[in-house]
Amino acid sequence: MSPWGTRYPPIAALWHRPWDQVIPFYAFAPDVRKIAYTTNAIESLHMQLRKIIKARGRFPSDKAVLKLIWLALRNVVAKWTGSRHDWKSAMTRFVLLDPVRFNIGV
Repeated sequence: MSPWGTRYPPIAALWHRPWDQVIPFYAFAPDVRKIAYTTNAIESLHMQLRKIIKARGRFPSDKAVLKLIWLALRNVVAKWTGSRHDWKSAMTRFVLLDPVRFNIGV
């Protein structure tokens, strides 16, 4: 066991338990891995909403929460207009790996 595993056994156990699910991710090329873990829209949206709600603190009513979330969603969606600069190289690799599953309309 590594020094970190000896010092922090619960964390080491968490790392080793899902190892069979982590390893297949490393079969992809670095540019594909970068796209996969940096463009997760669900996690990004969740982070933005938590940040906005946490900064506000308490709310006078449920309606106030809904209004804040609605305004936050409008602002977050407005920021999604940009594209990833690495997407083309990753998309090419996806097509080469599985052309049937990743159909680009050719």
